[in-house]
Amino acid sequence: MEDVFVNKVSESGLITLDLEEYYPTGEAIVFDMKDYLFMGLILKEKDFREALKTMDWDIYADKNVALTCSADAVIPVWAYMLAASYLQTIAREIVFGDLDFLHKTLFIKNLSHLDINEFIDKRVVIKGCGDKLIPELAYVEITKILRPVVKSIMYGEPCSTVPIYKAAKKA
Repeated sequence: MEDVFVNKVSESGLITLDLEEYYPTGEAIVFDMKDYLFMGLILKEKDFREALKTMDWDIYADKNVALTCSADAVIPVWAYMLAASYLQTIAREIVFGDLDFLHKTLFIKNLSHLDINEFIDKRVVIKGCGDKLIPELAYVEITKILRPVVKSIMYGEPCSTVPIYKAAKKA
């Protein structure tokens, strides 16, 4: 009698979701307001407006921009708004914050485009290992997105998973 090997993982109906597919792409760059401070302390409106008008904005073209101030200075809100208005015409994405916040924001934005219809009443494994470091924030976000529609959520690899959520059986 010949032994037949059955791939139980492929027959299980599990869907593996790899968060690396939603990893932010594109170059990230900082627009730092400290570069426009007089004596490293205050922002002069007239000088700031002139600097923005004459600036070569091409360095931000199609890049993800973190708009921040790394100096310990009080920056008026309108100044961030003004910088954002210039950046919006050329940058791919703009967020207020540092590069880490930019990365996390882009990750959440990418996950928000997930078509949850593909996962309705499915058993989903969120892949746990990979080549890129996935922030915990992404795992929390994908759990929030999928939990309302799936049968179950597991973490890890199809051959070795940690159960996260299982829907109650429908009557």
